[in-house]
Amino acid sequence: MEIKNITYSYHDKKNVLENVNAGIELGKITTIIGPNGSGKSTLLGIMAKHYTPRKGNVILDGKGLSAYKSKELAKKIAIVNQQNSAPNDLTVEKLVSYGRLPYKTIFSSDKDADKEAIEWVLSETNIQHKRHETIDQLSGGERQRVWIAMSLAQQTPFLFLDEPTTYLDIYYQYEVLDLINRLNKEYEMTIVMVLHDINQAIRYSDKIIVMKNGTVFVHGDPDTIITVDLMKEVYGIDMMIKNEKDTGLYTIPIGI
Repeated sequence: MEIKNITYSYHDKKNVLENVNAGIELGKITTIIGPNGSGKSTLLGIMAKHYTPRKGNVILDGKGLSAYKSKELAKKIAIVNQQNSAPNDLTVEKLVSYGRLPYKTIFSSDKDADKEAIEWVLSETNIQHKRHETIDQLSGGERQRVWIAMSLAQQTPFLFLDEPTTYLDIYYQYEVLDLINRLNKEYEMTIVMVLHDINQAIRYSDKIIVMKNGTVFVHGDPDTIITVDLMKEVYGIDMMIKNEKDTGLYTIPIGI
């Protein structure tokens, strides 16, 4: 996937994104980080064709997103949004089954394929024992796994996640991130996610896109691009950066 010269604004106001260029490597985890208002979620939305850029295009498998029909694209890209909602009395299994909609037509549906896909994602996300429970019976971490399961049921090579750890306590944050990491390693899914936590981004990413003021400030390997100068220039904060044998690279905020 290539992001080429993307410029975007809401309702013809000031540009939220300005001439954004980046590449997404197949089979890798790429994380988008940056301060609030830097355009992270907007860029992910454009990559999923939720928004139409004023200029530029996103190229997927040699074709611009604008040329894809909705169902065709839904077989390529699944997205877990930052905020998701469903009727509280909906069961886990029923919600997950909605991920199969791209494969259904008015006239036919491969019920065996649907059942196999649903069973697979319930197992992979470890929620098979919750299948008959309703959404309102789940913890925050369980709900997030259900939304990921629904996206996985689409059986797409690309999975996008917009701040998947928001509103979760630290245990469930790492549970979700470990699941995402496993899906990438075991099934070679290409994953793009937006995160706020810099250390989580470093730990779970092959590549990082750092955004500032609607542009890509830098893009590359975490060990290469995460520096004291970068943190100061992008976030306006002084940080210590450590790289130890047991923990790897991590940052420690000092102050402004």
